[in-house]
Amino acid sequence: MNLTQPLAAASDPAPGWRPCWPARATLLPYAVPAAIMILWEIAGAAGLIAETLMPRPSVILATALRMTLSGELPAHLGISALRALAGLAVGGGIGFALGIANGVSRLSETLTDATLQMVRNIPHLALIPLVILWFGIGEGAKLFLVALGVFFPIYLNTLHGIRNIDPQLIEMGRAYGMSRREMFRRIVLPGALPSIFTGLRYGLGIMWLTLIVAETLSASSGLGYMAMKAREFMVLDVIVLSILLYAAFGKIADGLTRALERRALKWNPAYAKP
Repeated sequence: MNLTQPLAAASDPAPGWRPCWPARATLLPYAVPAAIMILWEIAGAAGLIAETLMPRPSVILATALRMTLSGELPAHLGISALRALAGLAVGGGIGFALGIANGVSRLSETLTDATLQMVRNIPHLALIPLVILWFGIGEGAKLFLVALGVFFPIYLNTLHGIRNIDPQLIEMGRAYGMSRREMFRRIVLPGALPSIFTGLRYGLGIMWLTLIVAETLSASSGLGYMAMKAREFMVLDVIVLSILLYAAFGKIADGLTRALERRALKWNPAYAKP
């Protein structure tokens, strides 16, 4: 008698049965934030947290609903999202292109990398006075700051990803007679993608951080402007709402990037969905 047969049969799911783990795994990361919100609401309702110091989540939710119905909140969200995406496209695009160029060309790296490394060590937010002189207080200054903040994470990680391609894979490509373009498309770029996505996720975090500061530069719209205006009049629920929206935007952007990463790297067992 084969003793393993009954055990294997018992472990197989019944027809039509589906494990609930994927749904649980999707919801589980939000358990702690949800618990914090519930405790925050209870503590506020019980008077343990003064409304003048931190309004309750229900008050913030009511404020968000009121501003949404009036159209004020969607307008600020749309403008901030456009600024962020424009800065990401410009800074990320240039960083990606230079990372590729310096990764595949020693001459390009020799000419540009030392200069870029010197600029990288300058905190980009320290350039605000100069940026105002160069671009004024219009959209150009905000776009420049966001693009500069996004540039370096994507540049460095793209360069790192290409430089860490296994040399044996390059040799194998040469042995198979691949052209330089084919080798880049089939070996170099796929091998560098994990590092590129890491740079993108890091860059997204800096993008939102920079946008908060940039939108305080005499802006007349955007989440940063909304928070600054609320701070002048000490409207705490709007200030906290702005902070929570930045966190939500950052989480959504990170989630979309991770989904894109899993799709682009589905050939890699390390990125396959469990």
